[in-house]
Amino acid sequence: QVQLVESGGGLVQAGGSLRLSCAASGSIFGINAMGWYRQAPGKQREVVAVITSVGDTNYADSVKGRFTISRDNAKNTVLLQMSSLKPGDTGVYYCHVDVGWSGYWGQGTQVTVSS
Repeated sequence: QVQLVESGGGLVQAGGSLRLSCAASGSIFGINAMGWYRQAPGKQREVVAVITSVGDTNYADSVKGRFTISRDNAKNTVLLQMSSLKPGDTGVYYCHVDVGWSGYWGQGTQVTVSS
């Protein structure tokens, strides 16, 4: 089993910044892609950013130029640096990792951006 622990969410004013962190532990041999997803109230969960095991990244169009995803393979962590935050970025942010043929989700961390 794989456990994911997220941290770094909170309340911030529009234009501010937050950094999310997700640490993986357990049976984590061979982590492949790591990513962040978010779910706003009344909406479906959507991908925010993904990073492969070799560092290739993909971002949702809505966050390009504002968010940066990175990973530390030695520490089995994935980070999401969020800048120029907008009220539309509000939601629960979930960490996701692919280990072998399985995918695992974190418990989610709330990000609220006030106008």
